[in-house]
Amino acid sequence: MEFDQSPDRRASMLSLQQLDPSPIDSPPVDTGIDRRDLGPPPRGSDDGYEIVDADDMDDGASTIKAPSTGAPGLSASTSLNTGAATGPGPIFYLMRIQKFSSYAMGLFTSLHLANVSLIPAVTRSVPGSETYLLMTREIYQTSLTEPMLVALPIIAHVGSGIALRLLRRSQNMKRYGAATPGMYALHRSRTELEDLKSARAASPWPALSYISISGYAFAAFFTAHVFVNRFLPLQIEGDSSNIGLAYVAHGFARHPVTAWISYVGLLAAGCGHMIWGQAKWFGLAPSTTTIWGTSTAAAEKKARRQRRRRWIALHGAATAFAALWAVGGLGVVARDGLMDGWIGKVYDDIFSAVGL
Repeated sequence: MEFDQSPDRRASMLSLQQLDPSPIDSPPVDTGIDRRDLGPPPRGSDDGYEIVDADDMDDGASTIKAPSTGAPGLSASTSLNTGAATGPGPIFYLMRIQKFSSYAMGLFTSLHLANVSLIPAVTRSVPGSETYLLMTREIYQTSLTEPMLVALPIIAHVGSGIALRLLRRSQNMKRYGAATPGMYALHRSRTELEDLKSARAASPWPALSYISISGYAFAAFFTAHVFVNRFLPLQIEGDSSNIGLAYVAHGFARHPVTAWISYVGLLAAGCGHMIWGQAKWFGLAPSTTTIWGTSTAAAEKKARRQRRRRWIALHGAATAFAALWAVGGLGVVARDGLMDGWIGKVYDDIFSAVGL
């Protein structure tokens, strides 16, 4: 076999020869450089890392608030000079407020589910279910228990979620130079980015997850629900003694489109948020960004298949939870029809106050 001896061929062969690298001398050590151990690098705003301003540092000892061992967001302040923990940061407390406030709403949620859906589904009668509703109101609708079991946990849960989002944005602004001209250029460049993912990455705001989006939607539907069923009767009638399942049935019969959209939206957002939120607290919620993919690696395909199964299971649980609320609420109460007489006129006056 004849080999190509052209100049291009010889130059190509020479470029493939292995050459021994020449040793490189280490640069001289500069004793003036501060080589303190800075600890583990921050991994992101969700870990609870907080950077302390120089004005707040004592004796020039810089500190980075690093997370304690455990779930993301559980931060503890650690001195870089001594390595001693100085206590958790605000993200630590805000996440616990958000977590335990969701548990505090469990009693009200269980009683309300039984009153407006499960008991009507069993009795198949709205008048027959009103008695149980009045009995359980003595538990969660008194002047003492309503703020403790309903109002305060909801305000704490929503407020801590908003505060967490603002705090993480503030940390991102500090971390990536909010006071420099580069941050202004970063925000300005968002309008020039064609890729939506790149535009999101350029924002200092934390990414919105499915749980966050469903939570904000649930808050909007829940506020409307409380306004129509609790606040409005108090303002028009002065009390809630005439407000029960018949009031809800009258609303469905008089304004079916508005009532169905409101109720279905409340169930979809609320049940999805509650199921996925509890799964997150227990570490069972999969990342929704890594469920689908094209990787052919066996390990990655197996992990993706497991995440997909958990994703389907959680959506199935949310659907089943919504069905529990709908079986009596939509299957019985929504079909009961209009109320006659003076009670029906009272209900019409309440709805007319908001233009319905």
